[in-house]
Amino acid sequence: MTLPVATFRLIAVVFAAGFAILALPDFGGVQLFGVVVDGRFVAVNGAVLAMAIADFVIAPSPATIEVRRIHPSSVTLGSSATMTWQLRRGGNRTPTAVSVADDLAPSLGAQDRRFTVSVPPDSTVTSSLPFRPTRRGRFSPTKMVVRTSGPLGLLVKQRTVAVSTTLRVLPPFRSADQAELSIRKARLLEVGIRAARVRGSGTDFESLREMGPDDESRRIDWAATARTGKPIVRVFRTERNQTVQVLLDTGRIMAGRIADVPRIEHAMDGAMMLAELATGLGDKMGLLAFDQTVHGVIPPSNRRRQRSVVAEELFDLQPALVGSNYSELVTQVLVRQRRRALLVLMTDLEEQAVREYLLPALPLLVRTHVVIVASVADPDIRLWTEHPVVDEESMFLRAAAIEETNRRRSVAVDLASLGVRVIDEPPADFARALADLYLDIKSIGRL
Repeated sequence: MTLPVATFRLIAVVFAAGFAILALPDFGGVQLFGVVVDGRFVAVNGAVLAMAIADFVIAPSPATIEVRRIHPSSVTLGSSATMTWQLRRGGNRTPTAVSVADDLAPSLGAQDRRFTVSVPPDSTVTSSLPFRPTRRGRFSPTKMVVRTSGPLGLLVKQRTVAVSTTLRVLPPFRSADQAELSIRKARLLEVGIRAARVRGSGTDFESLREMGPDDESRRIDWAATARTGKPIVRVFRTERNQTVQVLLDTGRIMAGRIADVPRIEHAMDGAMMLAELATGLGDKMGLLAFDQTVHGVIPPSNRRRQRSVVAEELFDLQPALVGSNYSELVTQVLVRQRRRALLVLMTDLEEQAVREYLLPALPLLVRTHVVIVASVADPDIRLWTEHPVVDEESMFLRAAAIEETNRRRSVAVDLASLGVRVIDEPPADFARALADLYLDIKSIGRL
């Protein structure tokens, strides 16, 4: 439906007409609907109305303007991209000014969602601007408002046009450098160079070679030594084709913000880092997202694009404001993952949730699998524990931070007593700690 819309130019003309009325000589009144009206008022405003109506009639219909919205199908959160609008118009004698307002969400970070261009007859015009999303998820703008004006620009024609597109804003992979560094560290370990913070040299047999001065005597293969007459040792490499299963908590405790970013965002980055690292070393990586029920499952795979699959699965996953059902999680894991695997539960060390619900459920998992509970710590709390006491407010702030730190340590100790490895690091160290622990577990052959 096409609607008339008055412009600021028309309003300005009306104000100017008011002053013109005062400047004209009085030539009597005019009777309208039984009321006598100043003739100058009727003449001037009638002229303005006539110009506006004529301008509206001359203006081309917005229905003759074909509008398209062009953008990438997916963008990484925090990165910049370009939004392009394409306007096509059929034959006409003169160029037409076309104004467009797009239905874009504010969190897409577009500099402006309105623009005006002149569209010549029988031609196509494009307009572009950069945008930078500030929120992860799925965006589906469905309509645009198109306005066309006549030569005077007094009264324009407006029409709402259906233009549906979908833009996916994927989670950022902030720990890409850490994943690459950890892969290099593991590969150095495989060729016999001891990497920092990683013990052992793998347990998968790879080959035989002549013994060197740095080889351990327990690696000697006595049968090969007897055959060759030279000391021969077994060469081992880090195990491959093992399974890393990330269990991503999407309950209410993951909605809290750490370093101005929701806790679940840090966990997603850790999951993508593990996908990149595990598949880079030949292991399988899978993911299961849960709160009260299971919301997403990525089967374990060692394909190199597994990290991209994880990002595409998580891009529109938001934490639900409900408590997570750890008993249901354990049931799902036992059904889906029968072989021994490394389970990385990404959640928070909230005392009540862990003690009442998680601790009773974990023994069934620890019996078969290697379990890591990974949590992102708030760096502000650690700063507050060392903050000097200068007044009453700082005293209470420091006391609360110390109490929270002690509570999380106590929860970590209870988890460790079940044989669970615990990570509770701030965002800057979370990915590194997760990678180091994964490599440590592989190197000592616990899987």
